[in-house]
Amino acid sequence: MNMPLNKIASILAFIIGGMAIFAGGKVLLGNDPGYYVINWLPLYNYTIGILTIFITAVLIWVNSRFAMPAAIGAFSIHAIVMLVLQTAYRGGVAPDSIQAMALRLAVWAIILGLMYAQARKNRAATALKHI
Repeated sequence: MNMPLNKIASILAFIIGGMAIFAGGKVLLGNDPGYYVINWLPLYNYTIGILTIFITAVLIWVNSRFAMPAAIGAFSIHAIVMLVLQTAYRGGVAPDSIQAMALRLAVWAIILGLMYAQARKNRAATALKHI
């Protein structure tokens, strides 16, 4: 099976988005995780999950010209939130939240790497056609 790297990246984005919806949705529906939850974090998780599944993953799947900017945006937003959690909420944020954000950043780095590799592959194939 020779699946384009963008398809794999899109599937990863869909999965990480689904995990964010599940994590944020549980807390928003009143499920107490057993530790202090920063009031805006579950809403962030849920919202970014919805945006990831219904916009970013789709853009990546169809190889839209907006896919890379959307993926960079998702990674950047997660990085900013991680920075806020590590600075403004130092000591007050649950270790589970930090681990989840670190996982998201790692997965988005992989997604971006796959997309970059696919773009290079596409450029090389286009260059060979013109020879």
